[in-house]
Amino acid sequence: FMSMRREVEEDEIAQVATISANGDKNIGSKIAQCVKEVGRDGVITVEESKGFKDLEVEKTDGMQFDRGYLSPYFVTNAEKMLVEFENPYIFLTEKKINLVQNILPVLENVARS
Repeated sequence: FMSMRREVEEDEIAQVATISANGDKNIGSKIAQCVKEVGRDGVITVEESKGFKDLEVEKTDGMQFDRGYLSPYFVTNAEKMLVEFENPYIFLTEKKINLVQNILPVLENVARS
């Protein structure tokens, strides 16, 4: 079978985004620019503004979580109230962690390294 797949042009993305934005070409154009910038695996979040601000685009590199931190003691950037790490260890599991003892060996290995 021949593939029907083809790359989508920025103006085509802008057309779809404009329709989705109730015909607002400015929003459609900005969304198309964002899609081009982040690529096919990127994430774009659109938020409604509180007030009459112009349309803003903010790019965030890396990964961002929607939830906050458990304690303000985790803050590494007090000016922006952010927790930022370089080269963090990330532990992924499909199992529910009920007790810290279940992952204690992993935590001890990380603490030693």
